[in-house]
Amino acid sequence: MFEYFVARRYLKSRKSLFHSIITIISILGVFIGVAALIIVLSIMNGFQNDLKEKILGINAHIAVLKYFAEPISNYDSLENIVRGVKDVTGVSPFIYTKVMINNENYVDGIVLRGVDSRTLKNVSDIESRLKYGSFDLSDRGLPGIVIGSILADNLRVHTGDEVTVFSTANLTPTPVGYIPEYKKFKVIGIFDAGMYEYDASLAYTSLESAQELVGLKKAVTGIEVRVNNIYKAPRIAKLIEKRLGFPYRTNNWIQMNKSLFAALKLEKIMMFIVLTLIVIVASFNIIGTLILIVSQKTRDIGILKSMGASNKQIMKIFILQGLTIGLLGTSMGVLFGFIISFLLGKYIHIPLPGDVYFISTLPVNMQPGDFVIVGFAAILISFIATLYPAMKASRLDPVRAIRYE
Repeated sequence: MFEYFVARRYLKSRKSLFHSIITIISILGVFIGVAALIIVLSIMNGFQNDLKEKILGINAHIAVLKYFAEPISNYDSLENIVRGVKDVTGVSPFIYTKVMINNENYVDGIVLRGVDSRTLKNVSDIESRLKYGSFDLSDRGLPGIVIGSILADNLRVHTGDEVTVFSTANLTPTPVGYIPEYKKFKVIGIFDAGMYEYDASLAYTSLESAQELVGLKKAVTGIEVRVNNIYKAPRIAKLIEKRLGFPYRTNNWIQMNKSLFAALKLEKIMMFIVLTLIVIVASFNIIGTLILIVSQKTRDIGILKSMGASNKQIMKIFILQGLTIGLLGTSMGVLFGFIISFLLGKYIHIPLPGDVYFISTLPVNMQPGDFVIVGFAAILISFIATLYPAMKASRLDPVRAIRYE
């Protein structure tokens, strides 16, 4: 195809150093834009997936509760009903309450979760995140408590130490007024969930110890449910609500974390738009390069036209030049973005402040769809950038072009 042959000759021409430099700058512009897009989108995907894994590793997919936050007393029969719902793989009762925890002069406000250690593994992976000690919450004198690693540092405690937990949910009247119920616990384990919010403000104890502390007797806050497909959780939650009827309601993990994942999605879209501007700016370099070539090759264009080349063929020559620049920059950018993303995810672990970003290291997750979208967008922008210079070249009058030269 002679159009491609001519386009390649023009790009490889060494007669003009300035022209060569401009071409290299155009390729580098596309390369930087595409590489930045690939790396940033991979990091955003990593944030979303890592947060999702950590949230679902600690929390169940669905929580069955009562309206007005009333305790549930007949939870044994409810568990049997929920187990009968299709796609439910595990259920476990829980107590959720906010308390104060104290060790000597160190005090912190936390969330205490009372759990059934026999069924907890059916709805949560918290036991696999244990860093020190054990998760055996069976009553052996002083009740046991398992706390997060950052909370343990804040309280200056280790496994085997005693802590005091105060609950305002169960107040005791005294001559000087009401005082919160308190109970001593022994730290039997320390977990590391990998998420600052959980490691700094979450603790586990047995269902019985939590019931005694908050005065729930034999009742619980709700029932946690795990399903075989996390994206089916909203539909299964509605089935459970329908099966149980009023006054029971459900929350699923998508509802509870809707704002967080919506913010991450919006941030990913905005980063895509902002970084695409880099590719658009690089496309102006392509326009400038092609206009420069057209001005330098005016006589050549006139000769080609006088030899029978059509406007369409002339236009095709310059479109092919622009697309070649775009393809080179895009290919290099995709390859470089893949290499950097792979190294960041596999070997280079960049630490992050957990209290700001929820997670401790920079996560990376590459998705083939992002590579396809970024590559297609870059090539499309490069193609659009070629249209004006190509049309300008095709409209040159061959007689005037040769006479001018």
